[in-house]
Amino acid sequence: MASNVNPTVRRRRLGQELRRLRELKGMTAEEVAERLLVSQSKISRLENGRRSISQRDVRDLCGVYEVEDQRVVESLMEMARDSRQQGWWHAFGDIPYSVYIGLETDAESLRVYEPQLVTGLLQTRAYAEALVQGALPETSAADIEKRVQVRMRRQERITAEHTPLRLWVVLDEAALRRLVGSRLVMREQLEYLLEMSQQPHITVQVLPFECGAHPGLNGQYAILEFADAADSSVVYLEGVTSDLYLEKAHDVQKYAVMYEHLRAQSLNVEQSRQFIADAAKEYAR
Repeated sequence: MASNVNPTVRRRRLGQELRRLRELKGMTAEEVAERLLVSQSKISRLENGRRSISQRDVRDLCGVYEVEDQRVVESLMEMARDSRQQGWWHAFGDIPYSVYIGLETDAESLRVYEPQLVTGLLQTRAYAEALVQGALPETSAADIEKRVQVRMRRQERITAEHTPLRLWVVLDEAALRRLVGSRLVMREQLEYLLEMSQQPHITVQVLPFECGAHPGLNGQYAILEFADAADSSVVYLEGVTSDLYLEKAHDVQKYAVMYEHLRAQSLNVEQSRQFIADAAKEYAR
């Protein structure tokens, strides 16, 4: 199997196609579940791409939907095979946000709002280590190292020579003021952030405290967009014990509009770079 197959994206595309076939048949997820003697939640998980889909699942669903074109069935079966392949992140064991990593790996662009921390794709190793240690105090040294390694590997998407991920980040001023690790760690982190912001495919804006109330007060979120028109945009909301993925057009649009307001209220690119540079100098004192 080709090494560039992304199982997360394959599951998502396959789930979208299965939902389309169900809707063409005019059936509800509950009706399909009753026919196959499975739970409705299983059908929902298959369609939203959060669960691996076996070839047997595809065969059974195609039977319920009366798909007569064997080429369609074979195409869906192949997608099911690809969806069960492991991505690079599986080599690190159980990663709590592996679905997000799969989406990020295949995304063409990413818009992020971070109210408290420097976003993971722009973190230095020292900052990431201090952050994980502080945020997860009961985590073993081995698990901390694993998480940091995964974070560093994710950053290959923005340093790739060809078609790097287009990244736009709005950082609340709190992310620059919160002391993570030591003053030296923070100075190096902000200097690195400043350096990366010079890349043509990376944009960083700072949302200063003085802007007051703003649409991002509810917390961090990210909007992922994909090159393939068949892949709808996704809003990612990170949780403590579980994450939320929004794919409905009106949900994505709402967060996209919020992001435009955040960008408008933030300092422009040059002002943001100066703000970051000044903050870095403060940590050097």
